[in-house]
Amino acid sequence: MPTFTALTTLMGKEQAEKLGDAMERLMPEPTGVGVFEVEDGSGLWEVGGYFTESPDEAGLAVLTAAFGAKPFAVSELPDTDWVAHVKRELAPVEAGRFFVYGSHDADKVPDGSEPLLIEAAMAFGTGHHGTTLGCLKALDRLAIEGVVGQNVADIGCGTAVLAMGAARIWPNPVLASDIDEVAVDVAEANVRANGLEGRVLCLEAAGFGHPDLAAKAPYDLVFANILKAPLIGLAPDMGANIARDGHAILSGLLNEQADEVIAAYEASGFDVHTREEIGEWTTLTLTKH
Repeated sequence: MPTFTALTTLMGKEQAEKLGDAMERLMPEPTGVGVFEVEDGSGLWEVGGYFTESPDEAGLAVLTAAFGAKPFAVSELPDTDWVAHVKRELAPVEAGRFFVYGSHDADKVPDGSEPLLIEAAMAFGTGHHGTTLGCLKALDRLAIEGVVGQNVADIGCGTAVLAMGAARIWPNPVLASDIDEVAVDVAEANVRANGLEGRVLCLEAAGFGHPDLAAKAPYDLVFANILKAPLIGLAPDMGANIARDGHAILSGLLNEQADEVIAAYEASGFDVHTREEIGEWTTLTLTKH
């Protein structure tokens, strides 16, 4: 069965969500519609729909004009088993002691490693992206230096791979939060798949905005693998919720954005502990003074 996509971009979350709602009423109907922020700091949002038959391009043109969006790009996707494709493409990743893998590579887990299972169908935030890889390597470095995180949180957790990494090596439960309900569901599924029930507790929250997160502050370590703008916005709360000599591991920022993020965190009481570039992405480990 063929699959068609129709994609456009426009400014602003509210307008993008309204366009997504309007797309749901097209005939033929889309099988799904997604609305996502473009992660480049531009303020653009992408709206896309999937169709099992060619979409009504006249109807799309009307929506373009009504919502001030760019013209839709319509494409027909090849008939691909995407999960099988991801399984072939996602080779296991090693980040210090951590070994991130899919169940199809379970026979490759090295002795003595800390295994983190992320299934191919839940493959965002797996360690293959430079930001997640950088965070896992930063965690490994802190552990080598003798840091033992007694109280750890992962803000914007995605798959919860970072929270699970901390739970693998340190004694106490880790809090993992995300603003997106679907991400929280995925995180909980990954926690179960890794046998970490009760060791990683998943919450739906923005920043530290959850009673459970507030109750456990101050933290020894907080991960935030998100984007430049929310990282900068989070800096004062990080300063308020991380203990003296505690650490923050930050990523989701392009190399050229790192200095601006560092400046925001220095103003909130942090020093740079380590800074690592992997491809076009930077990971920062900061220490609260």
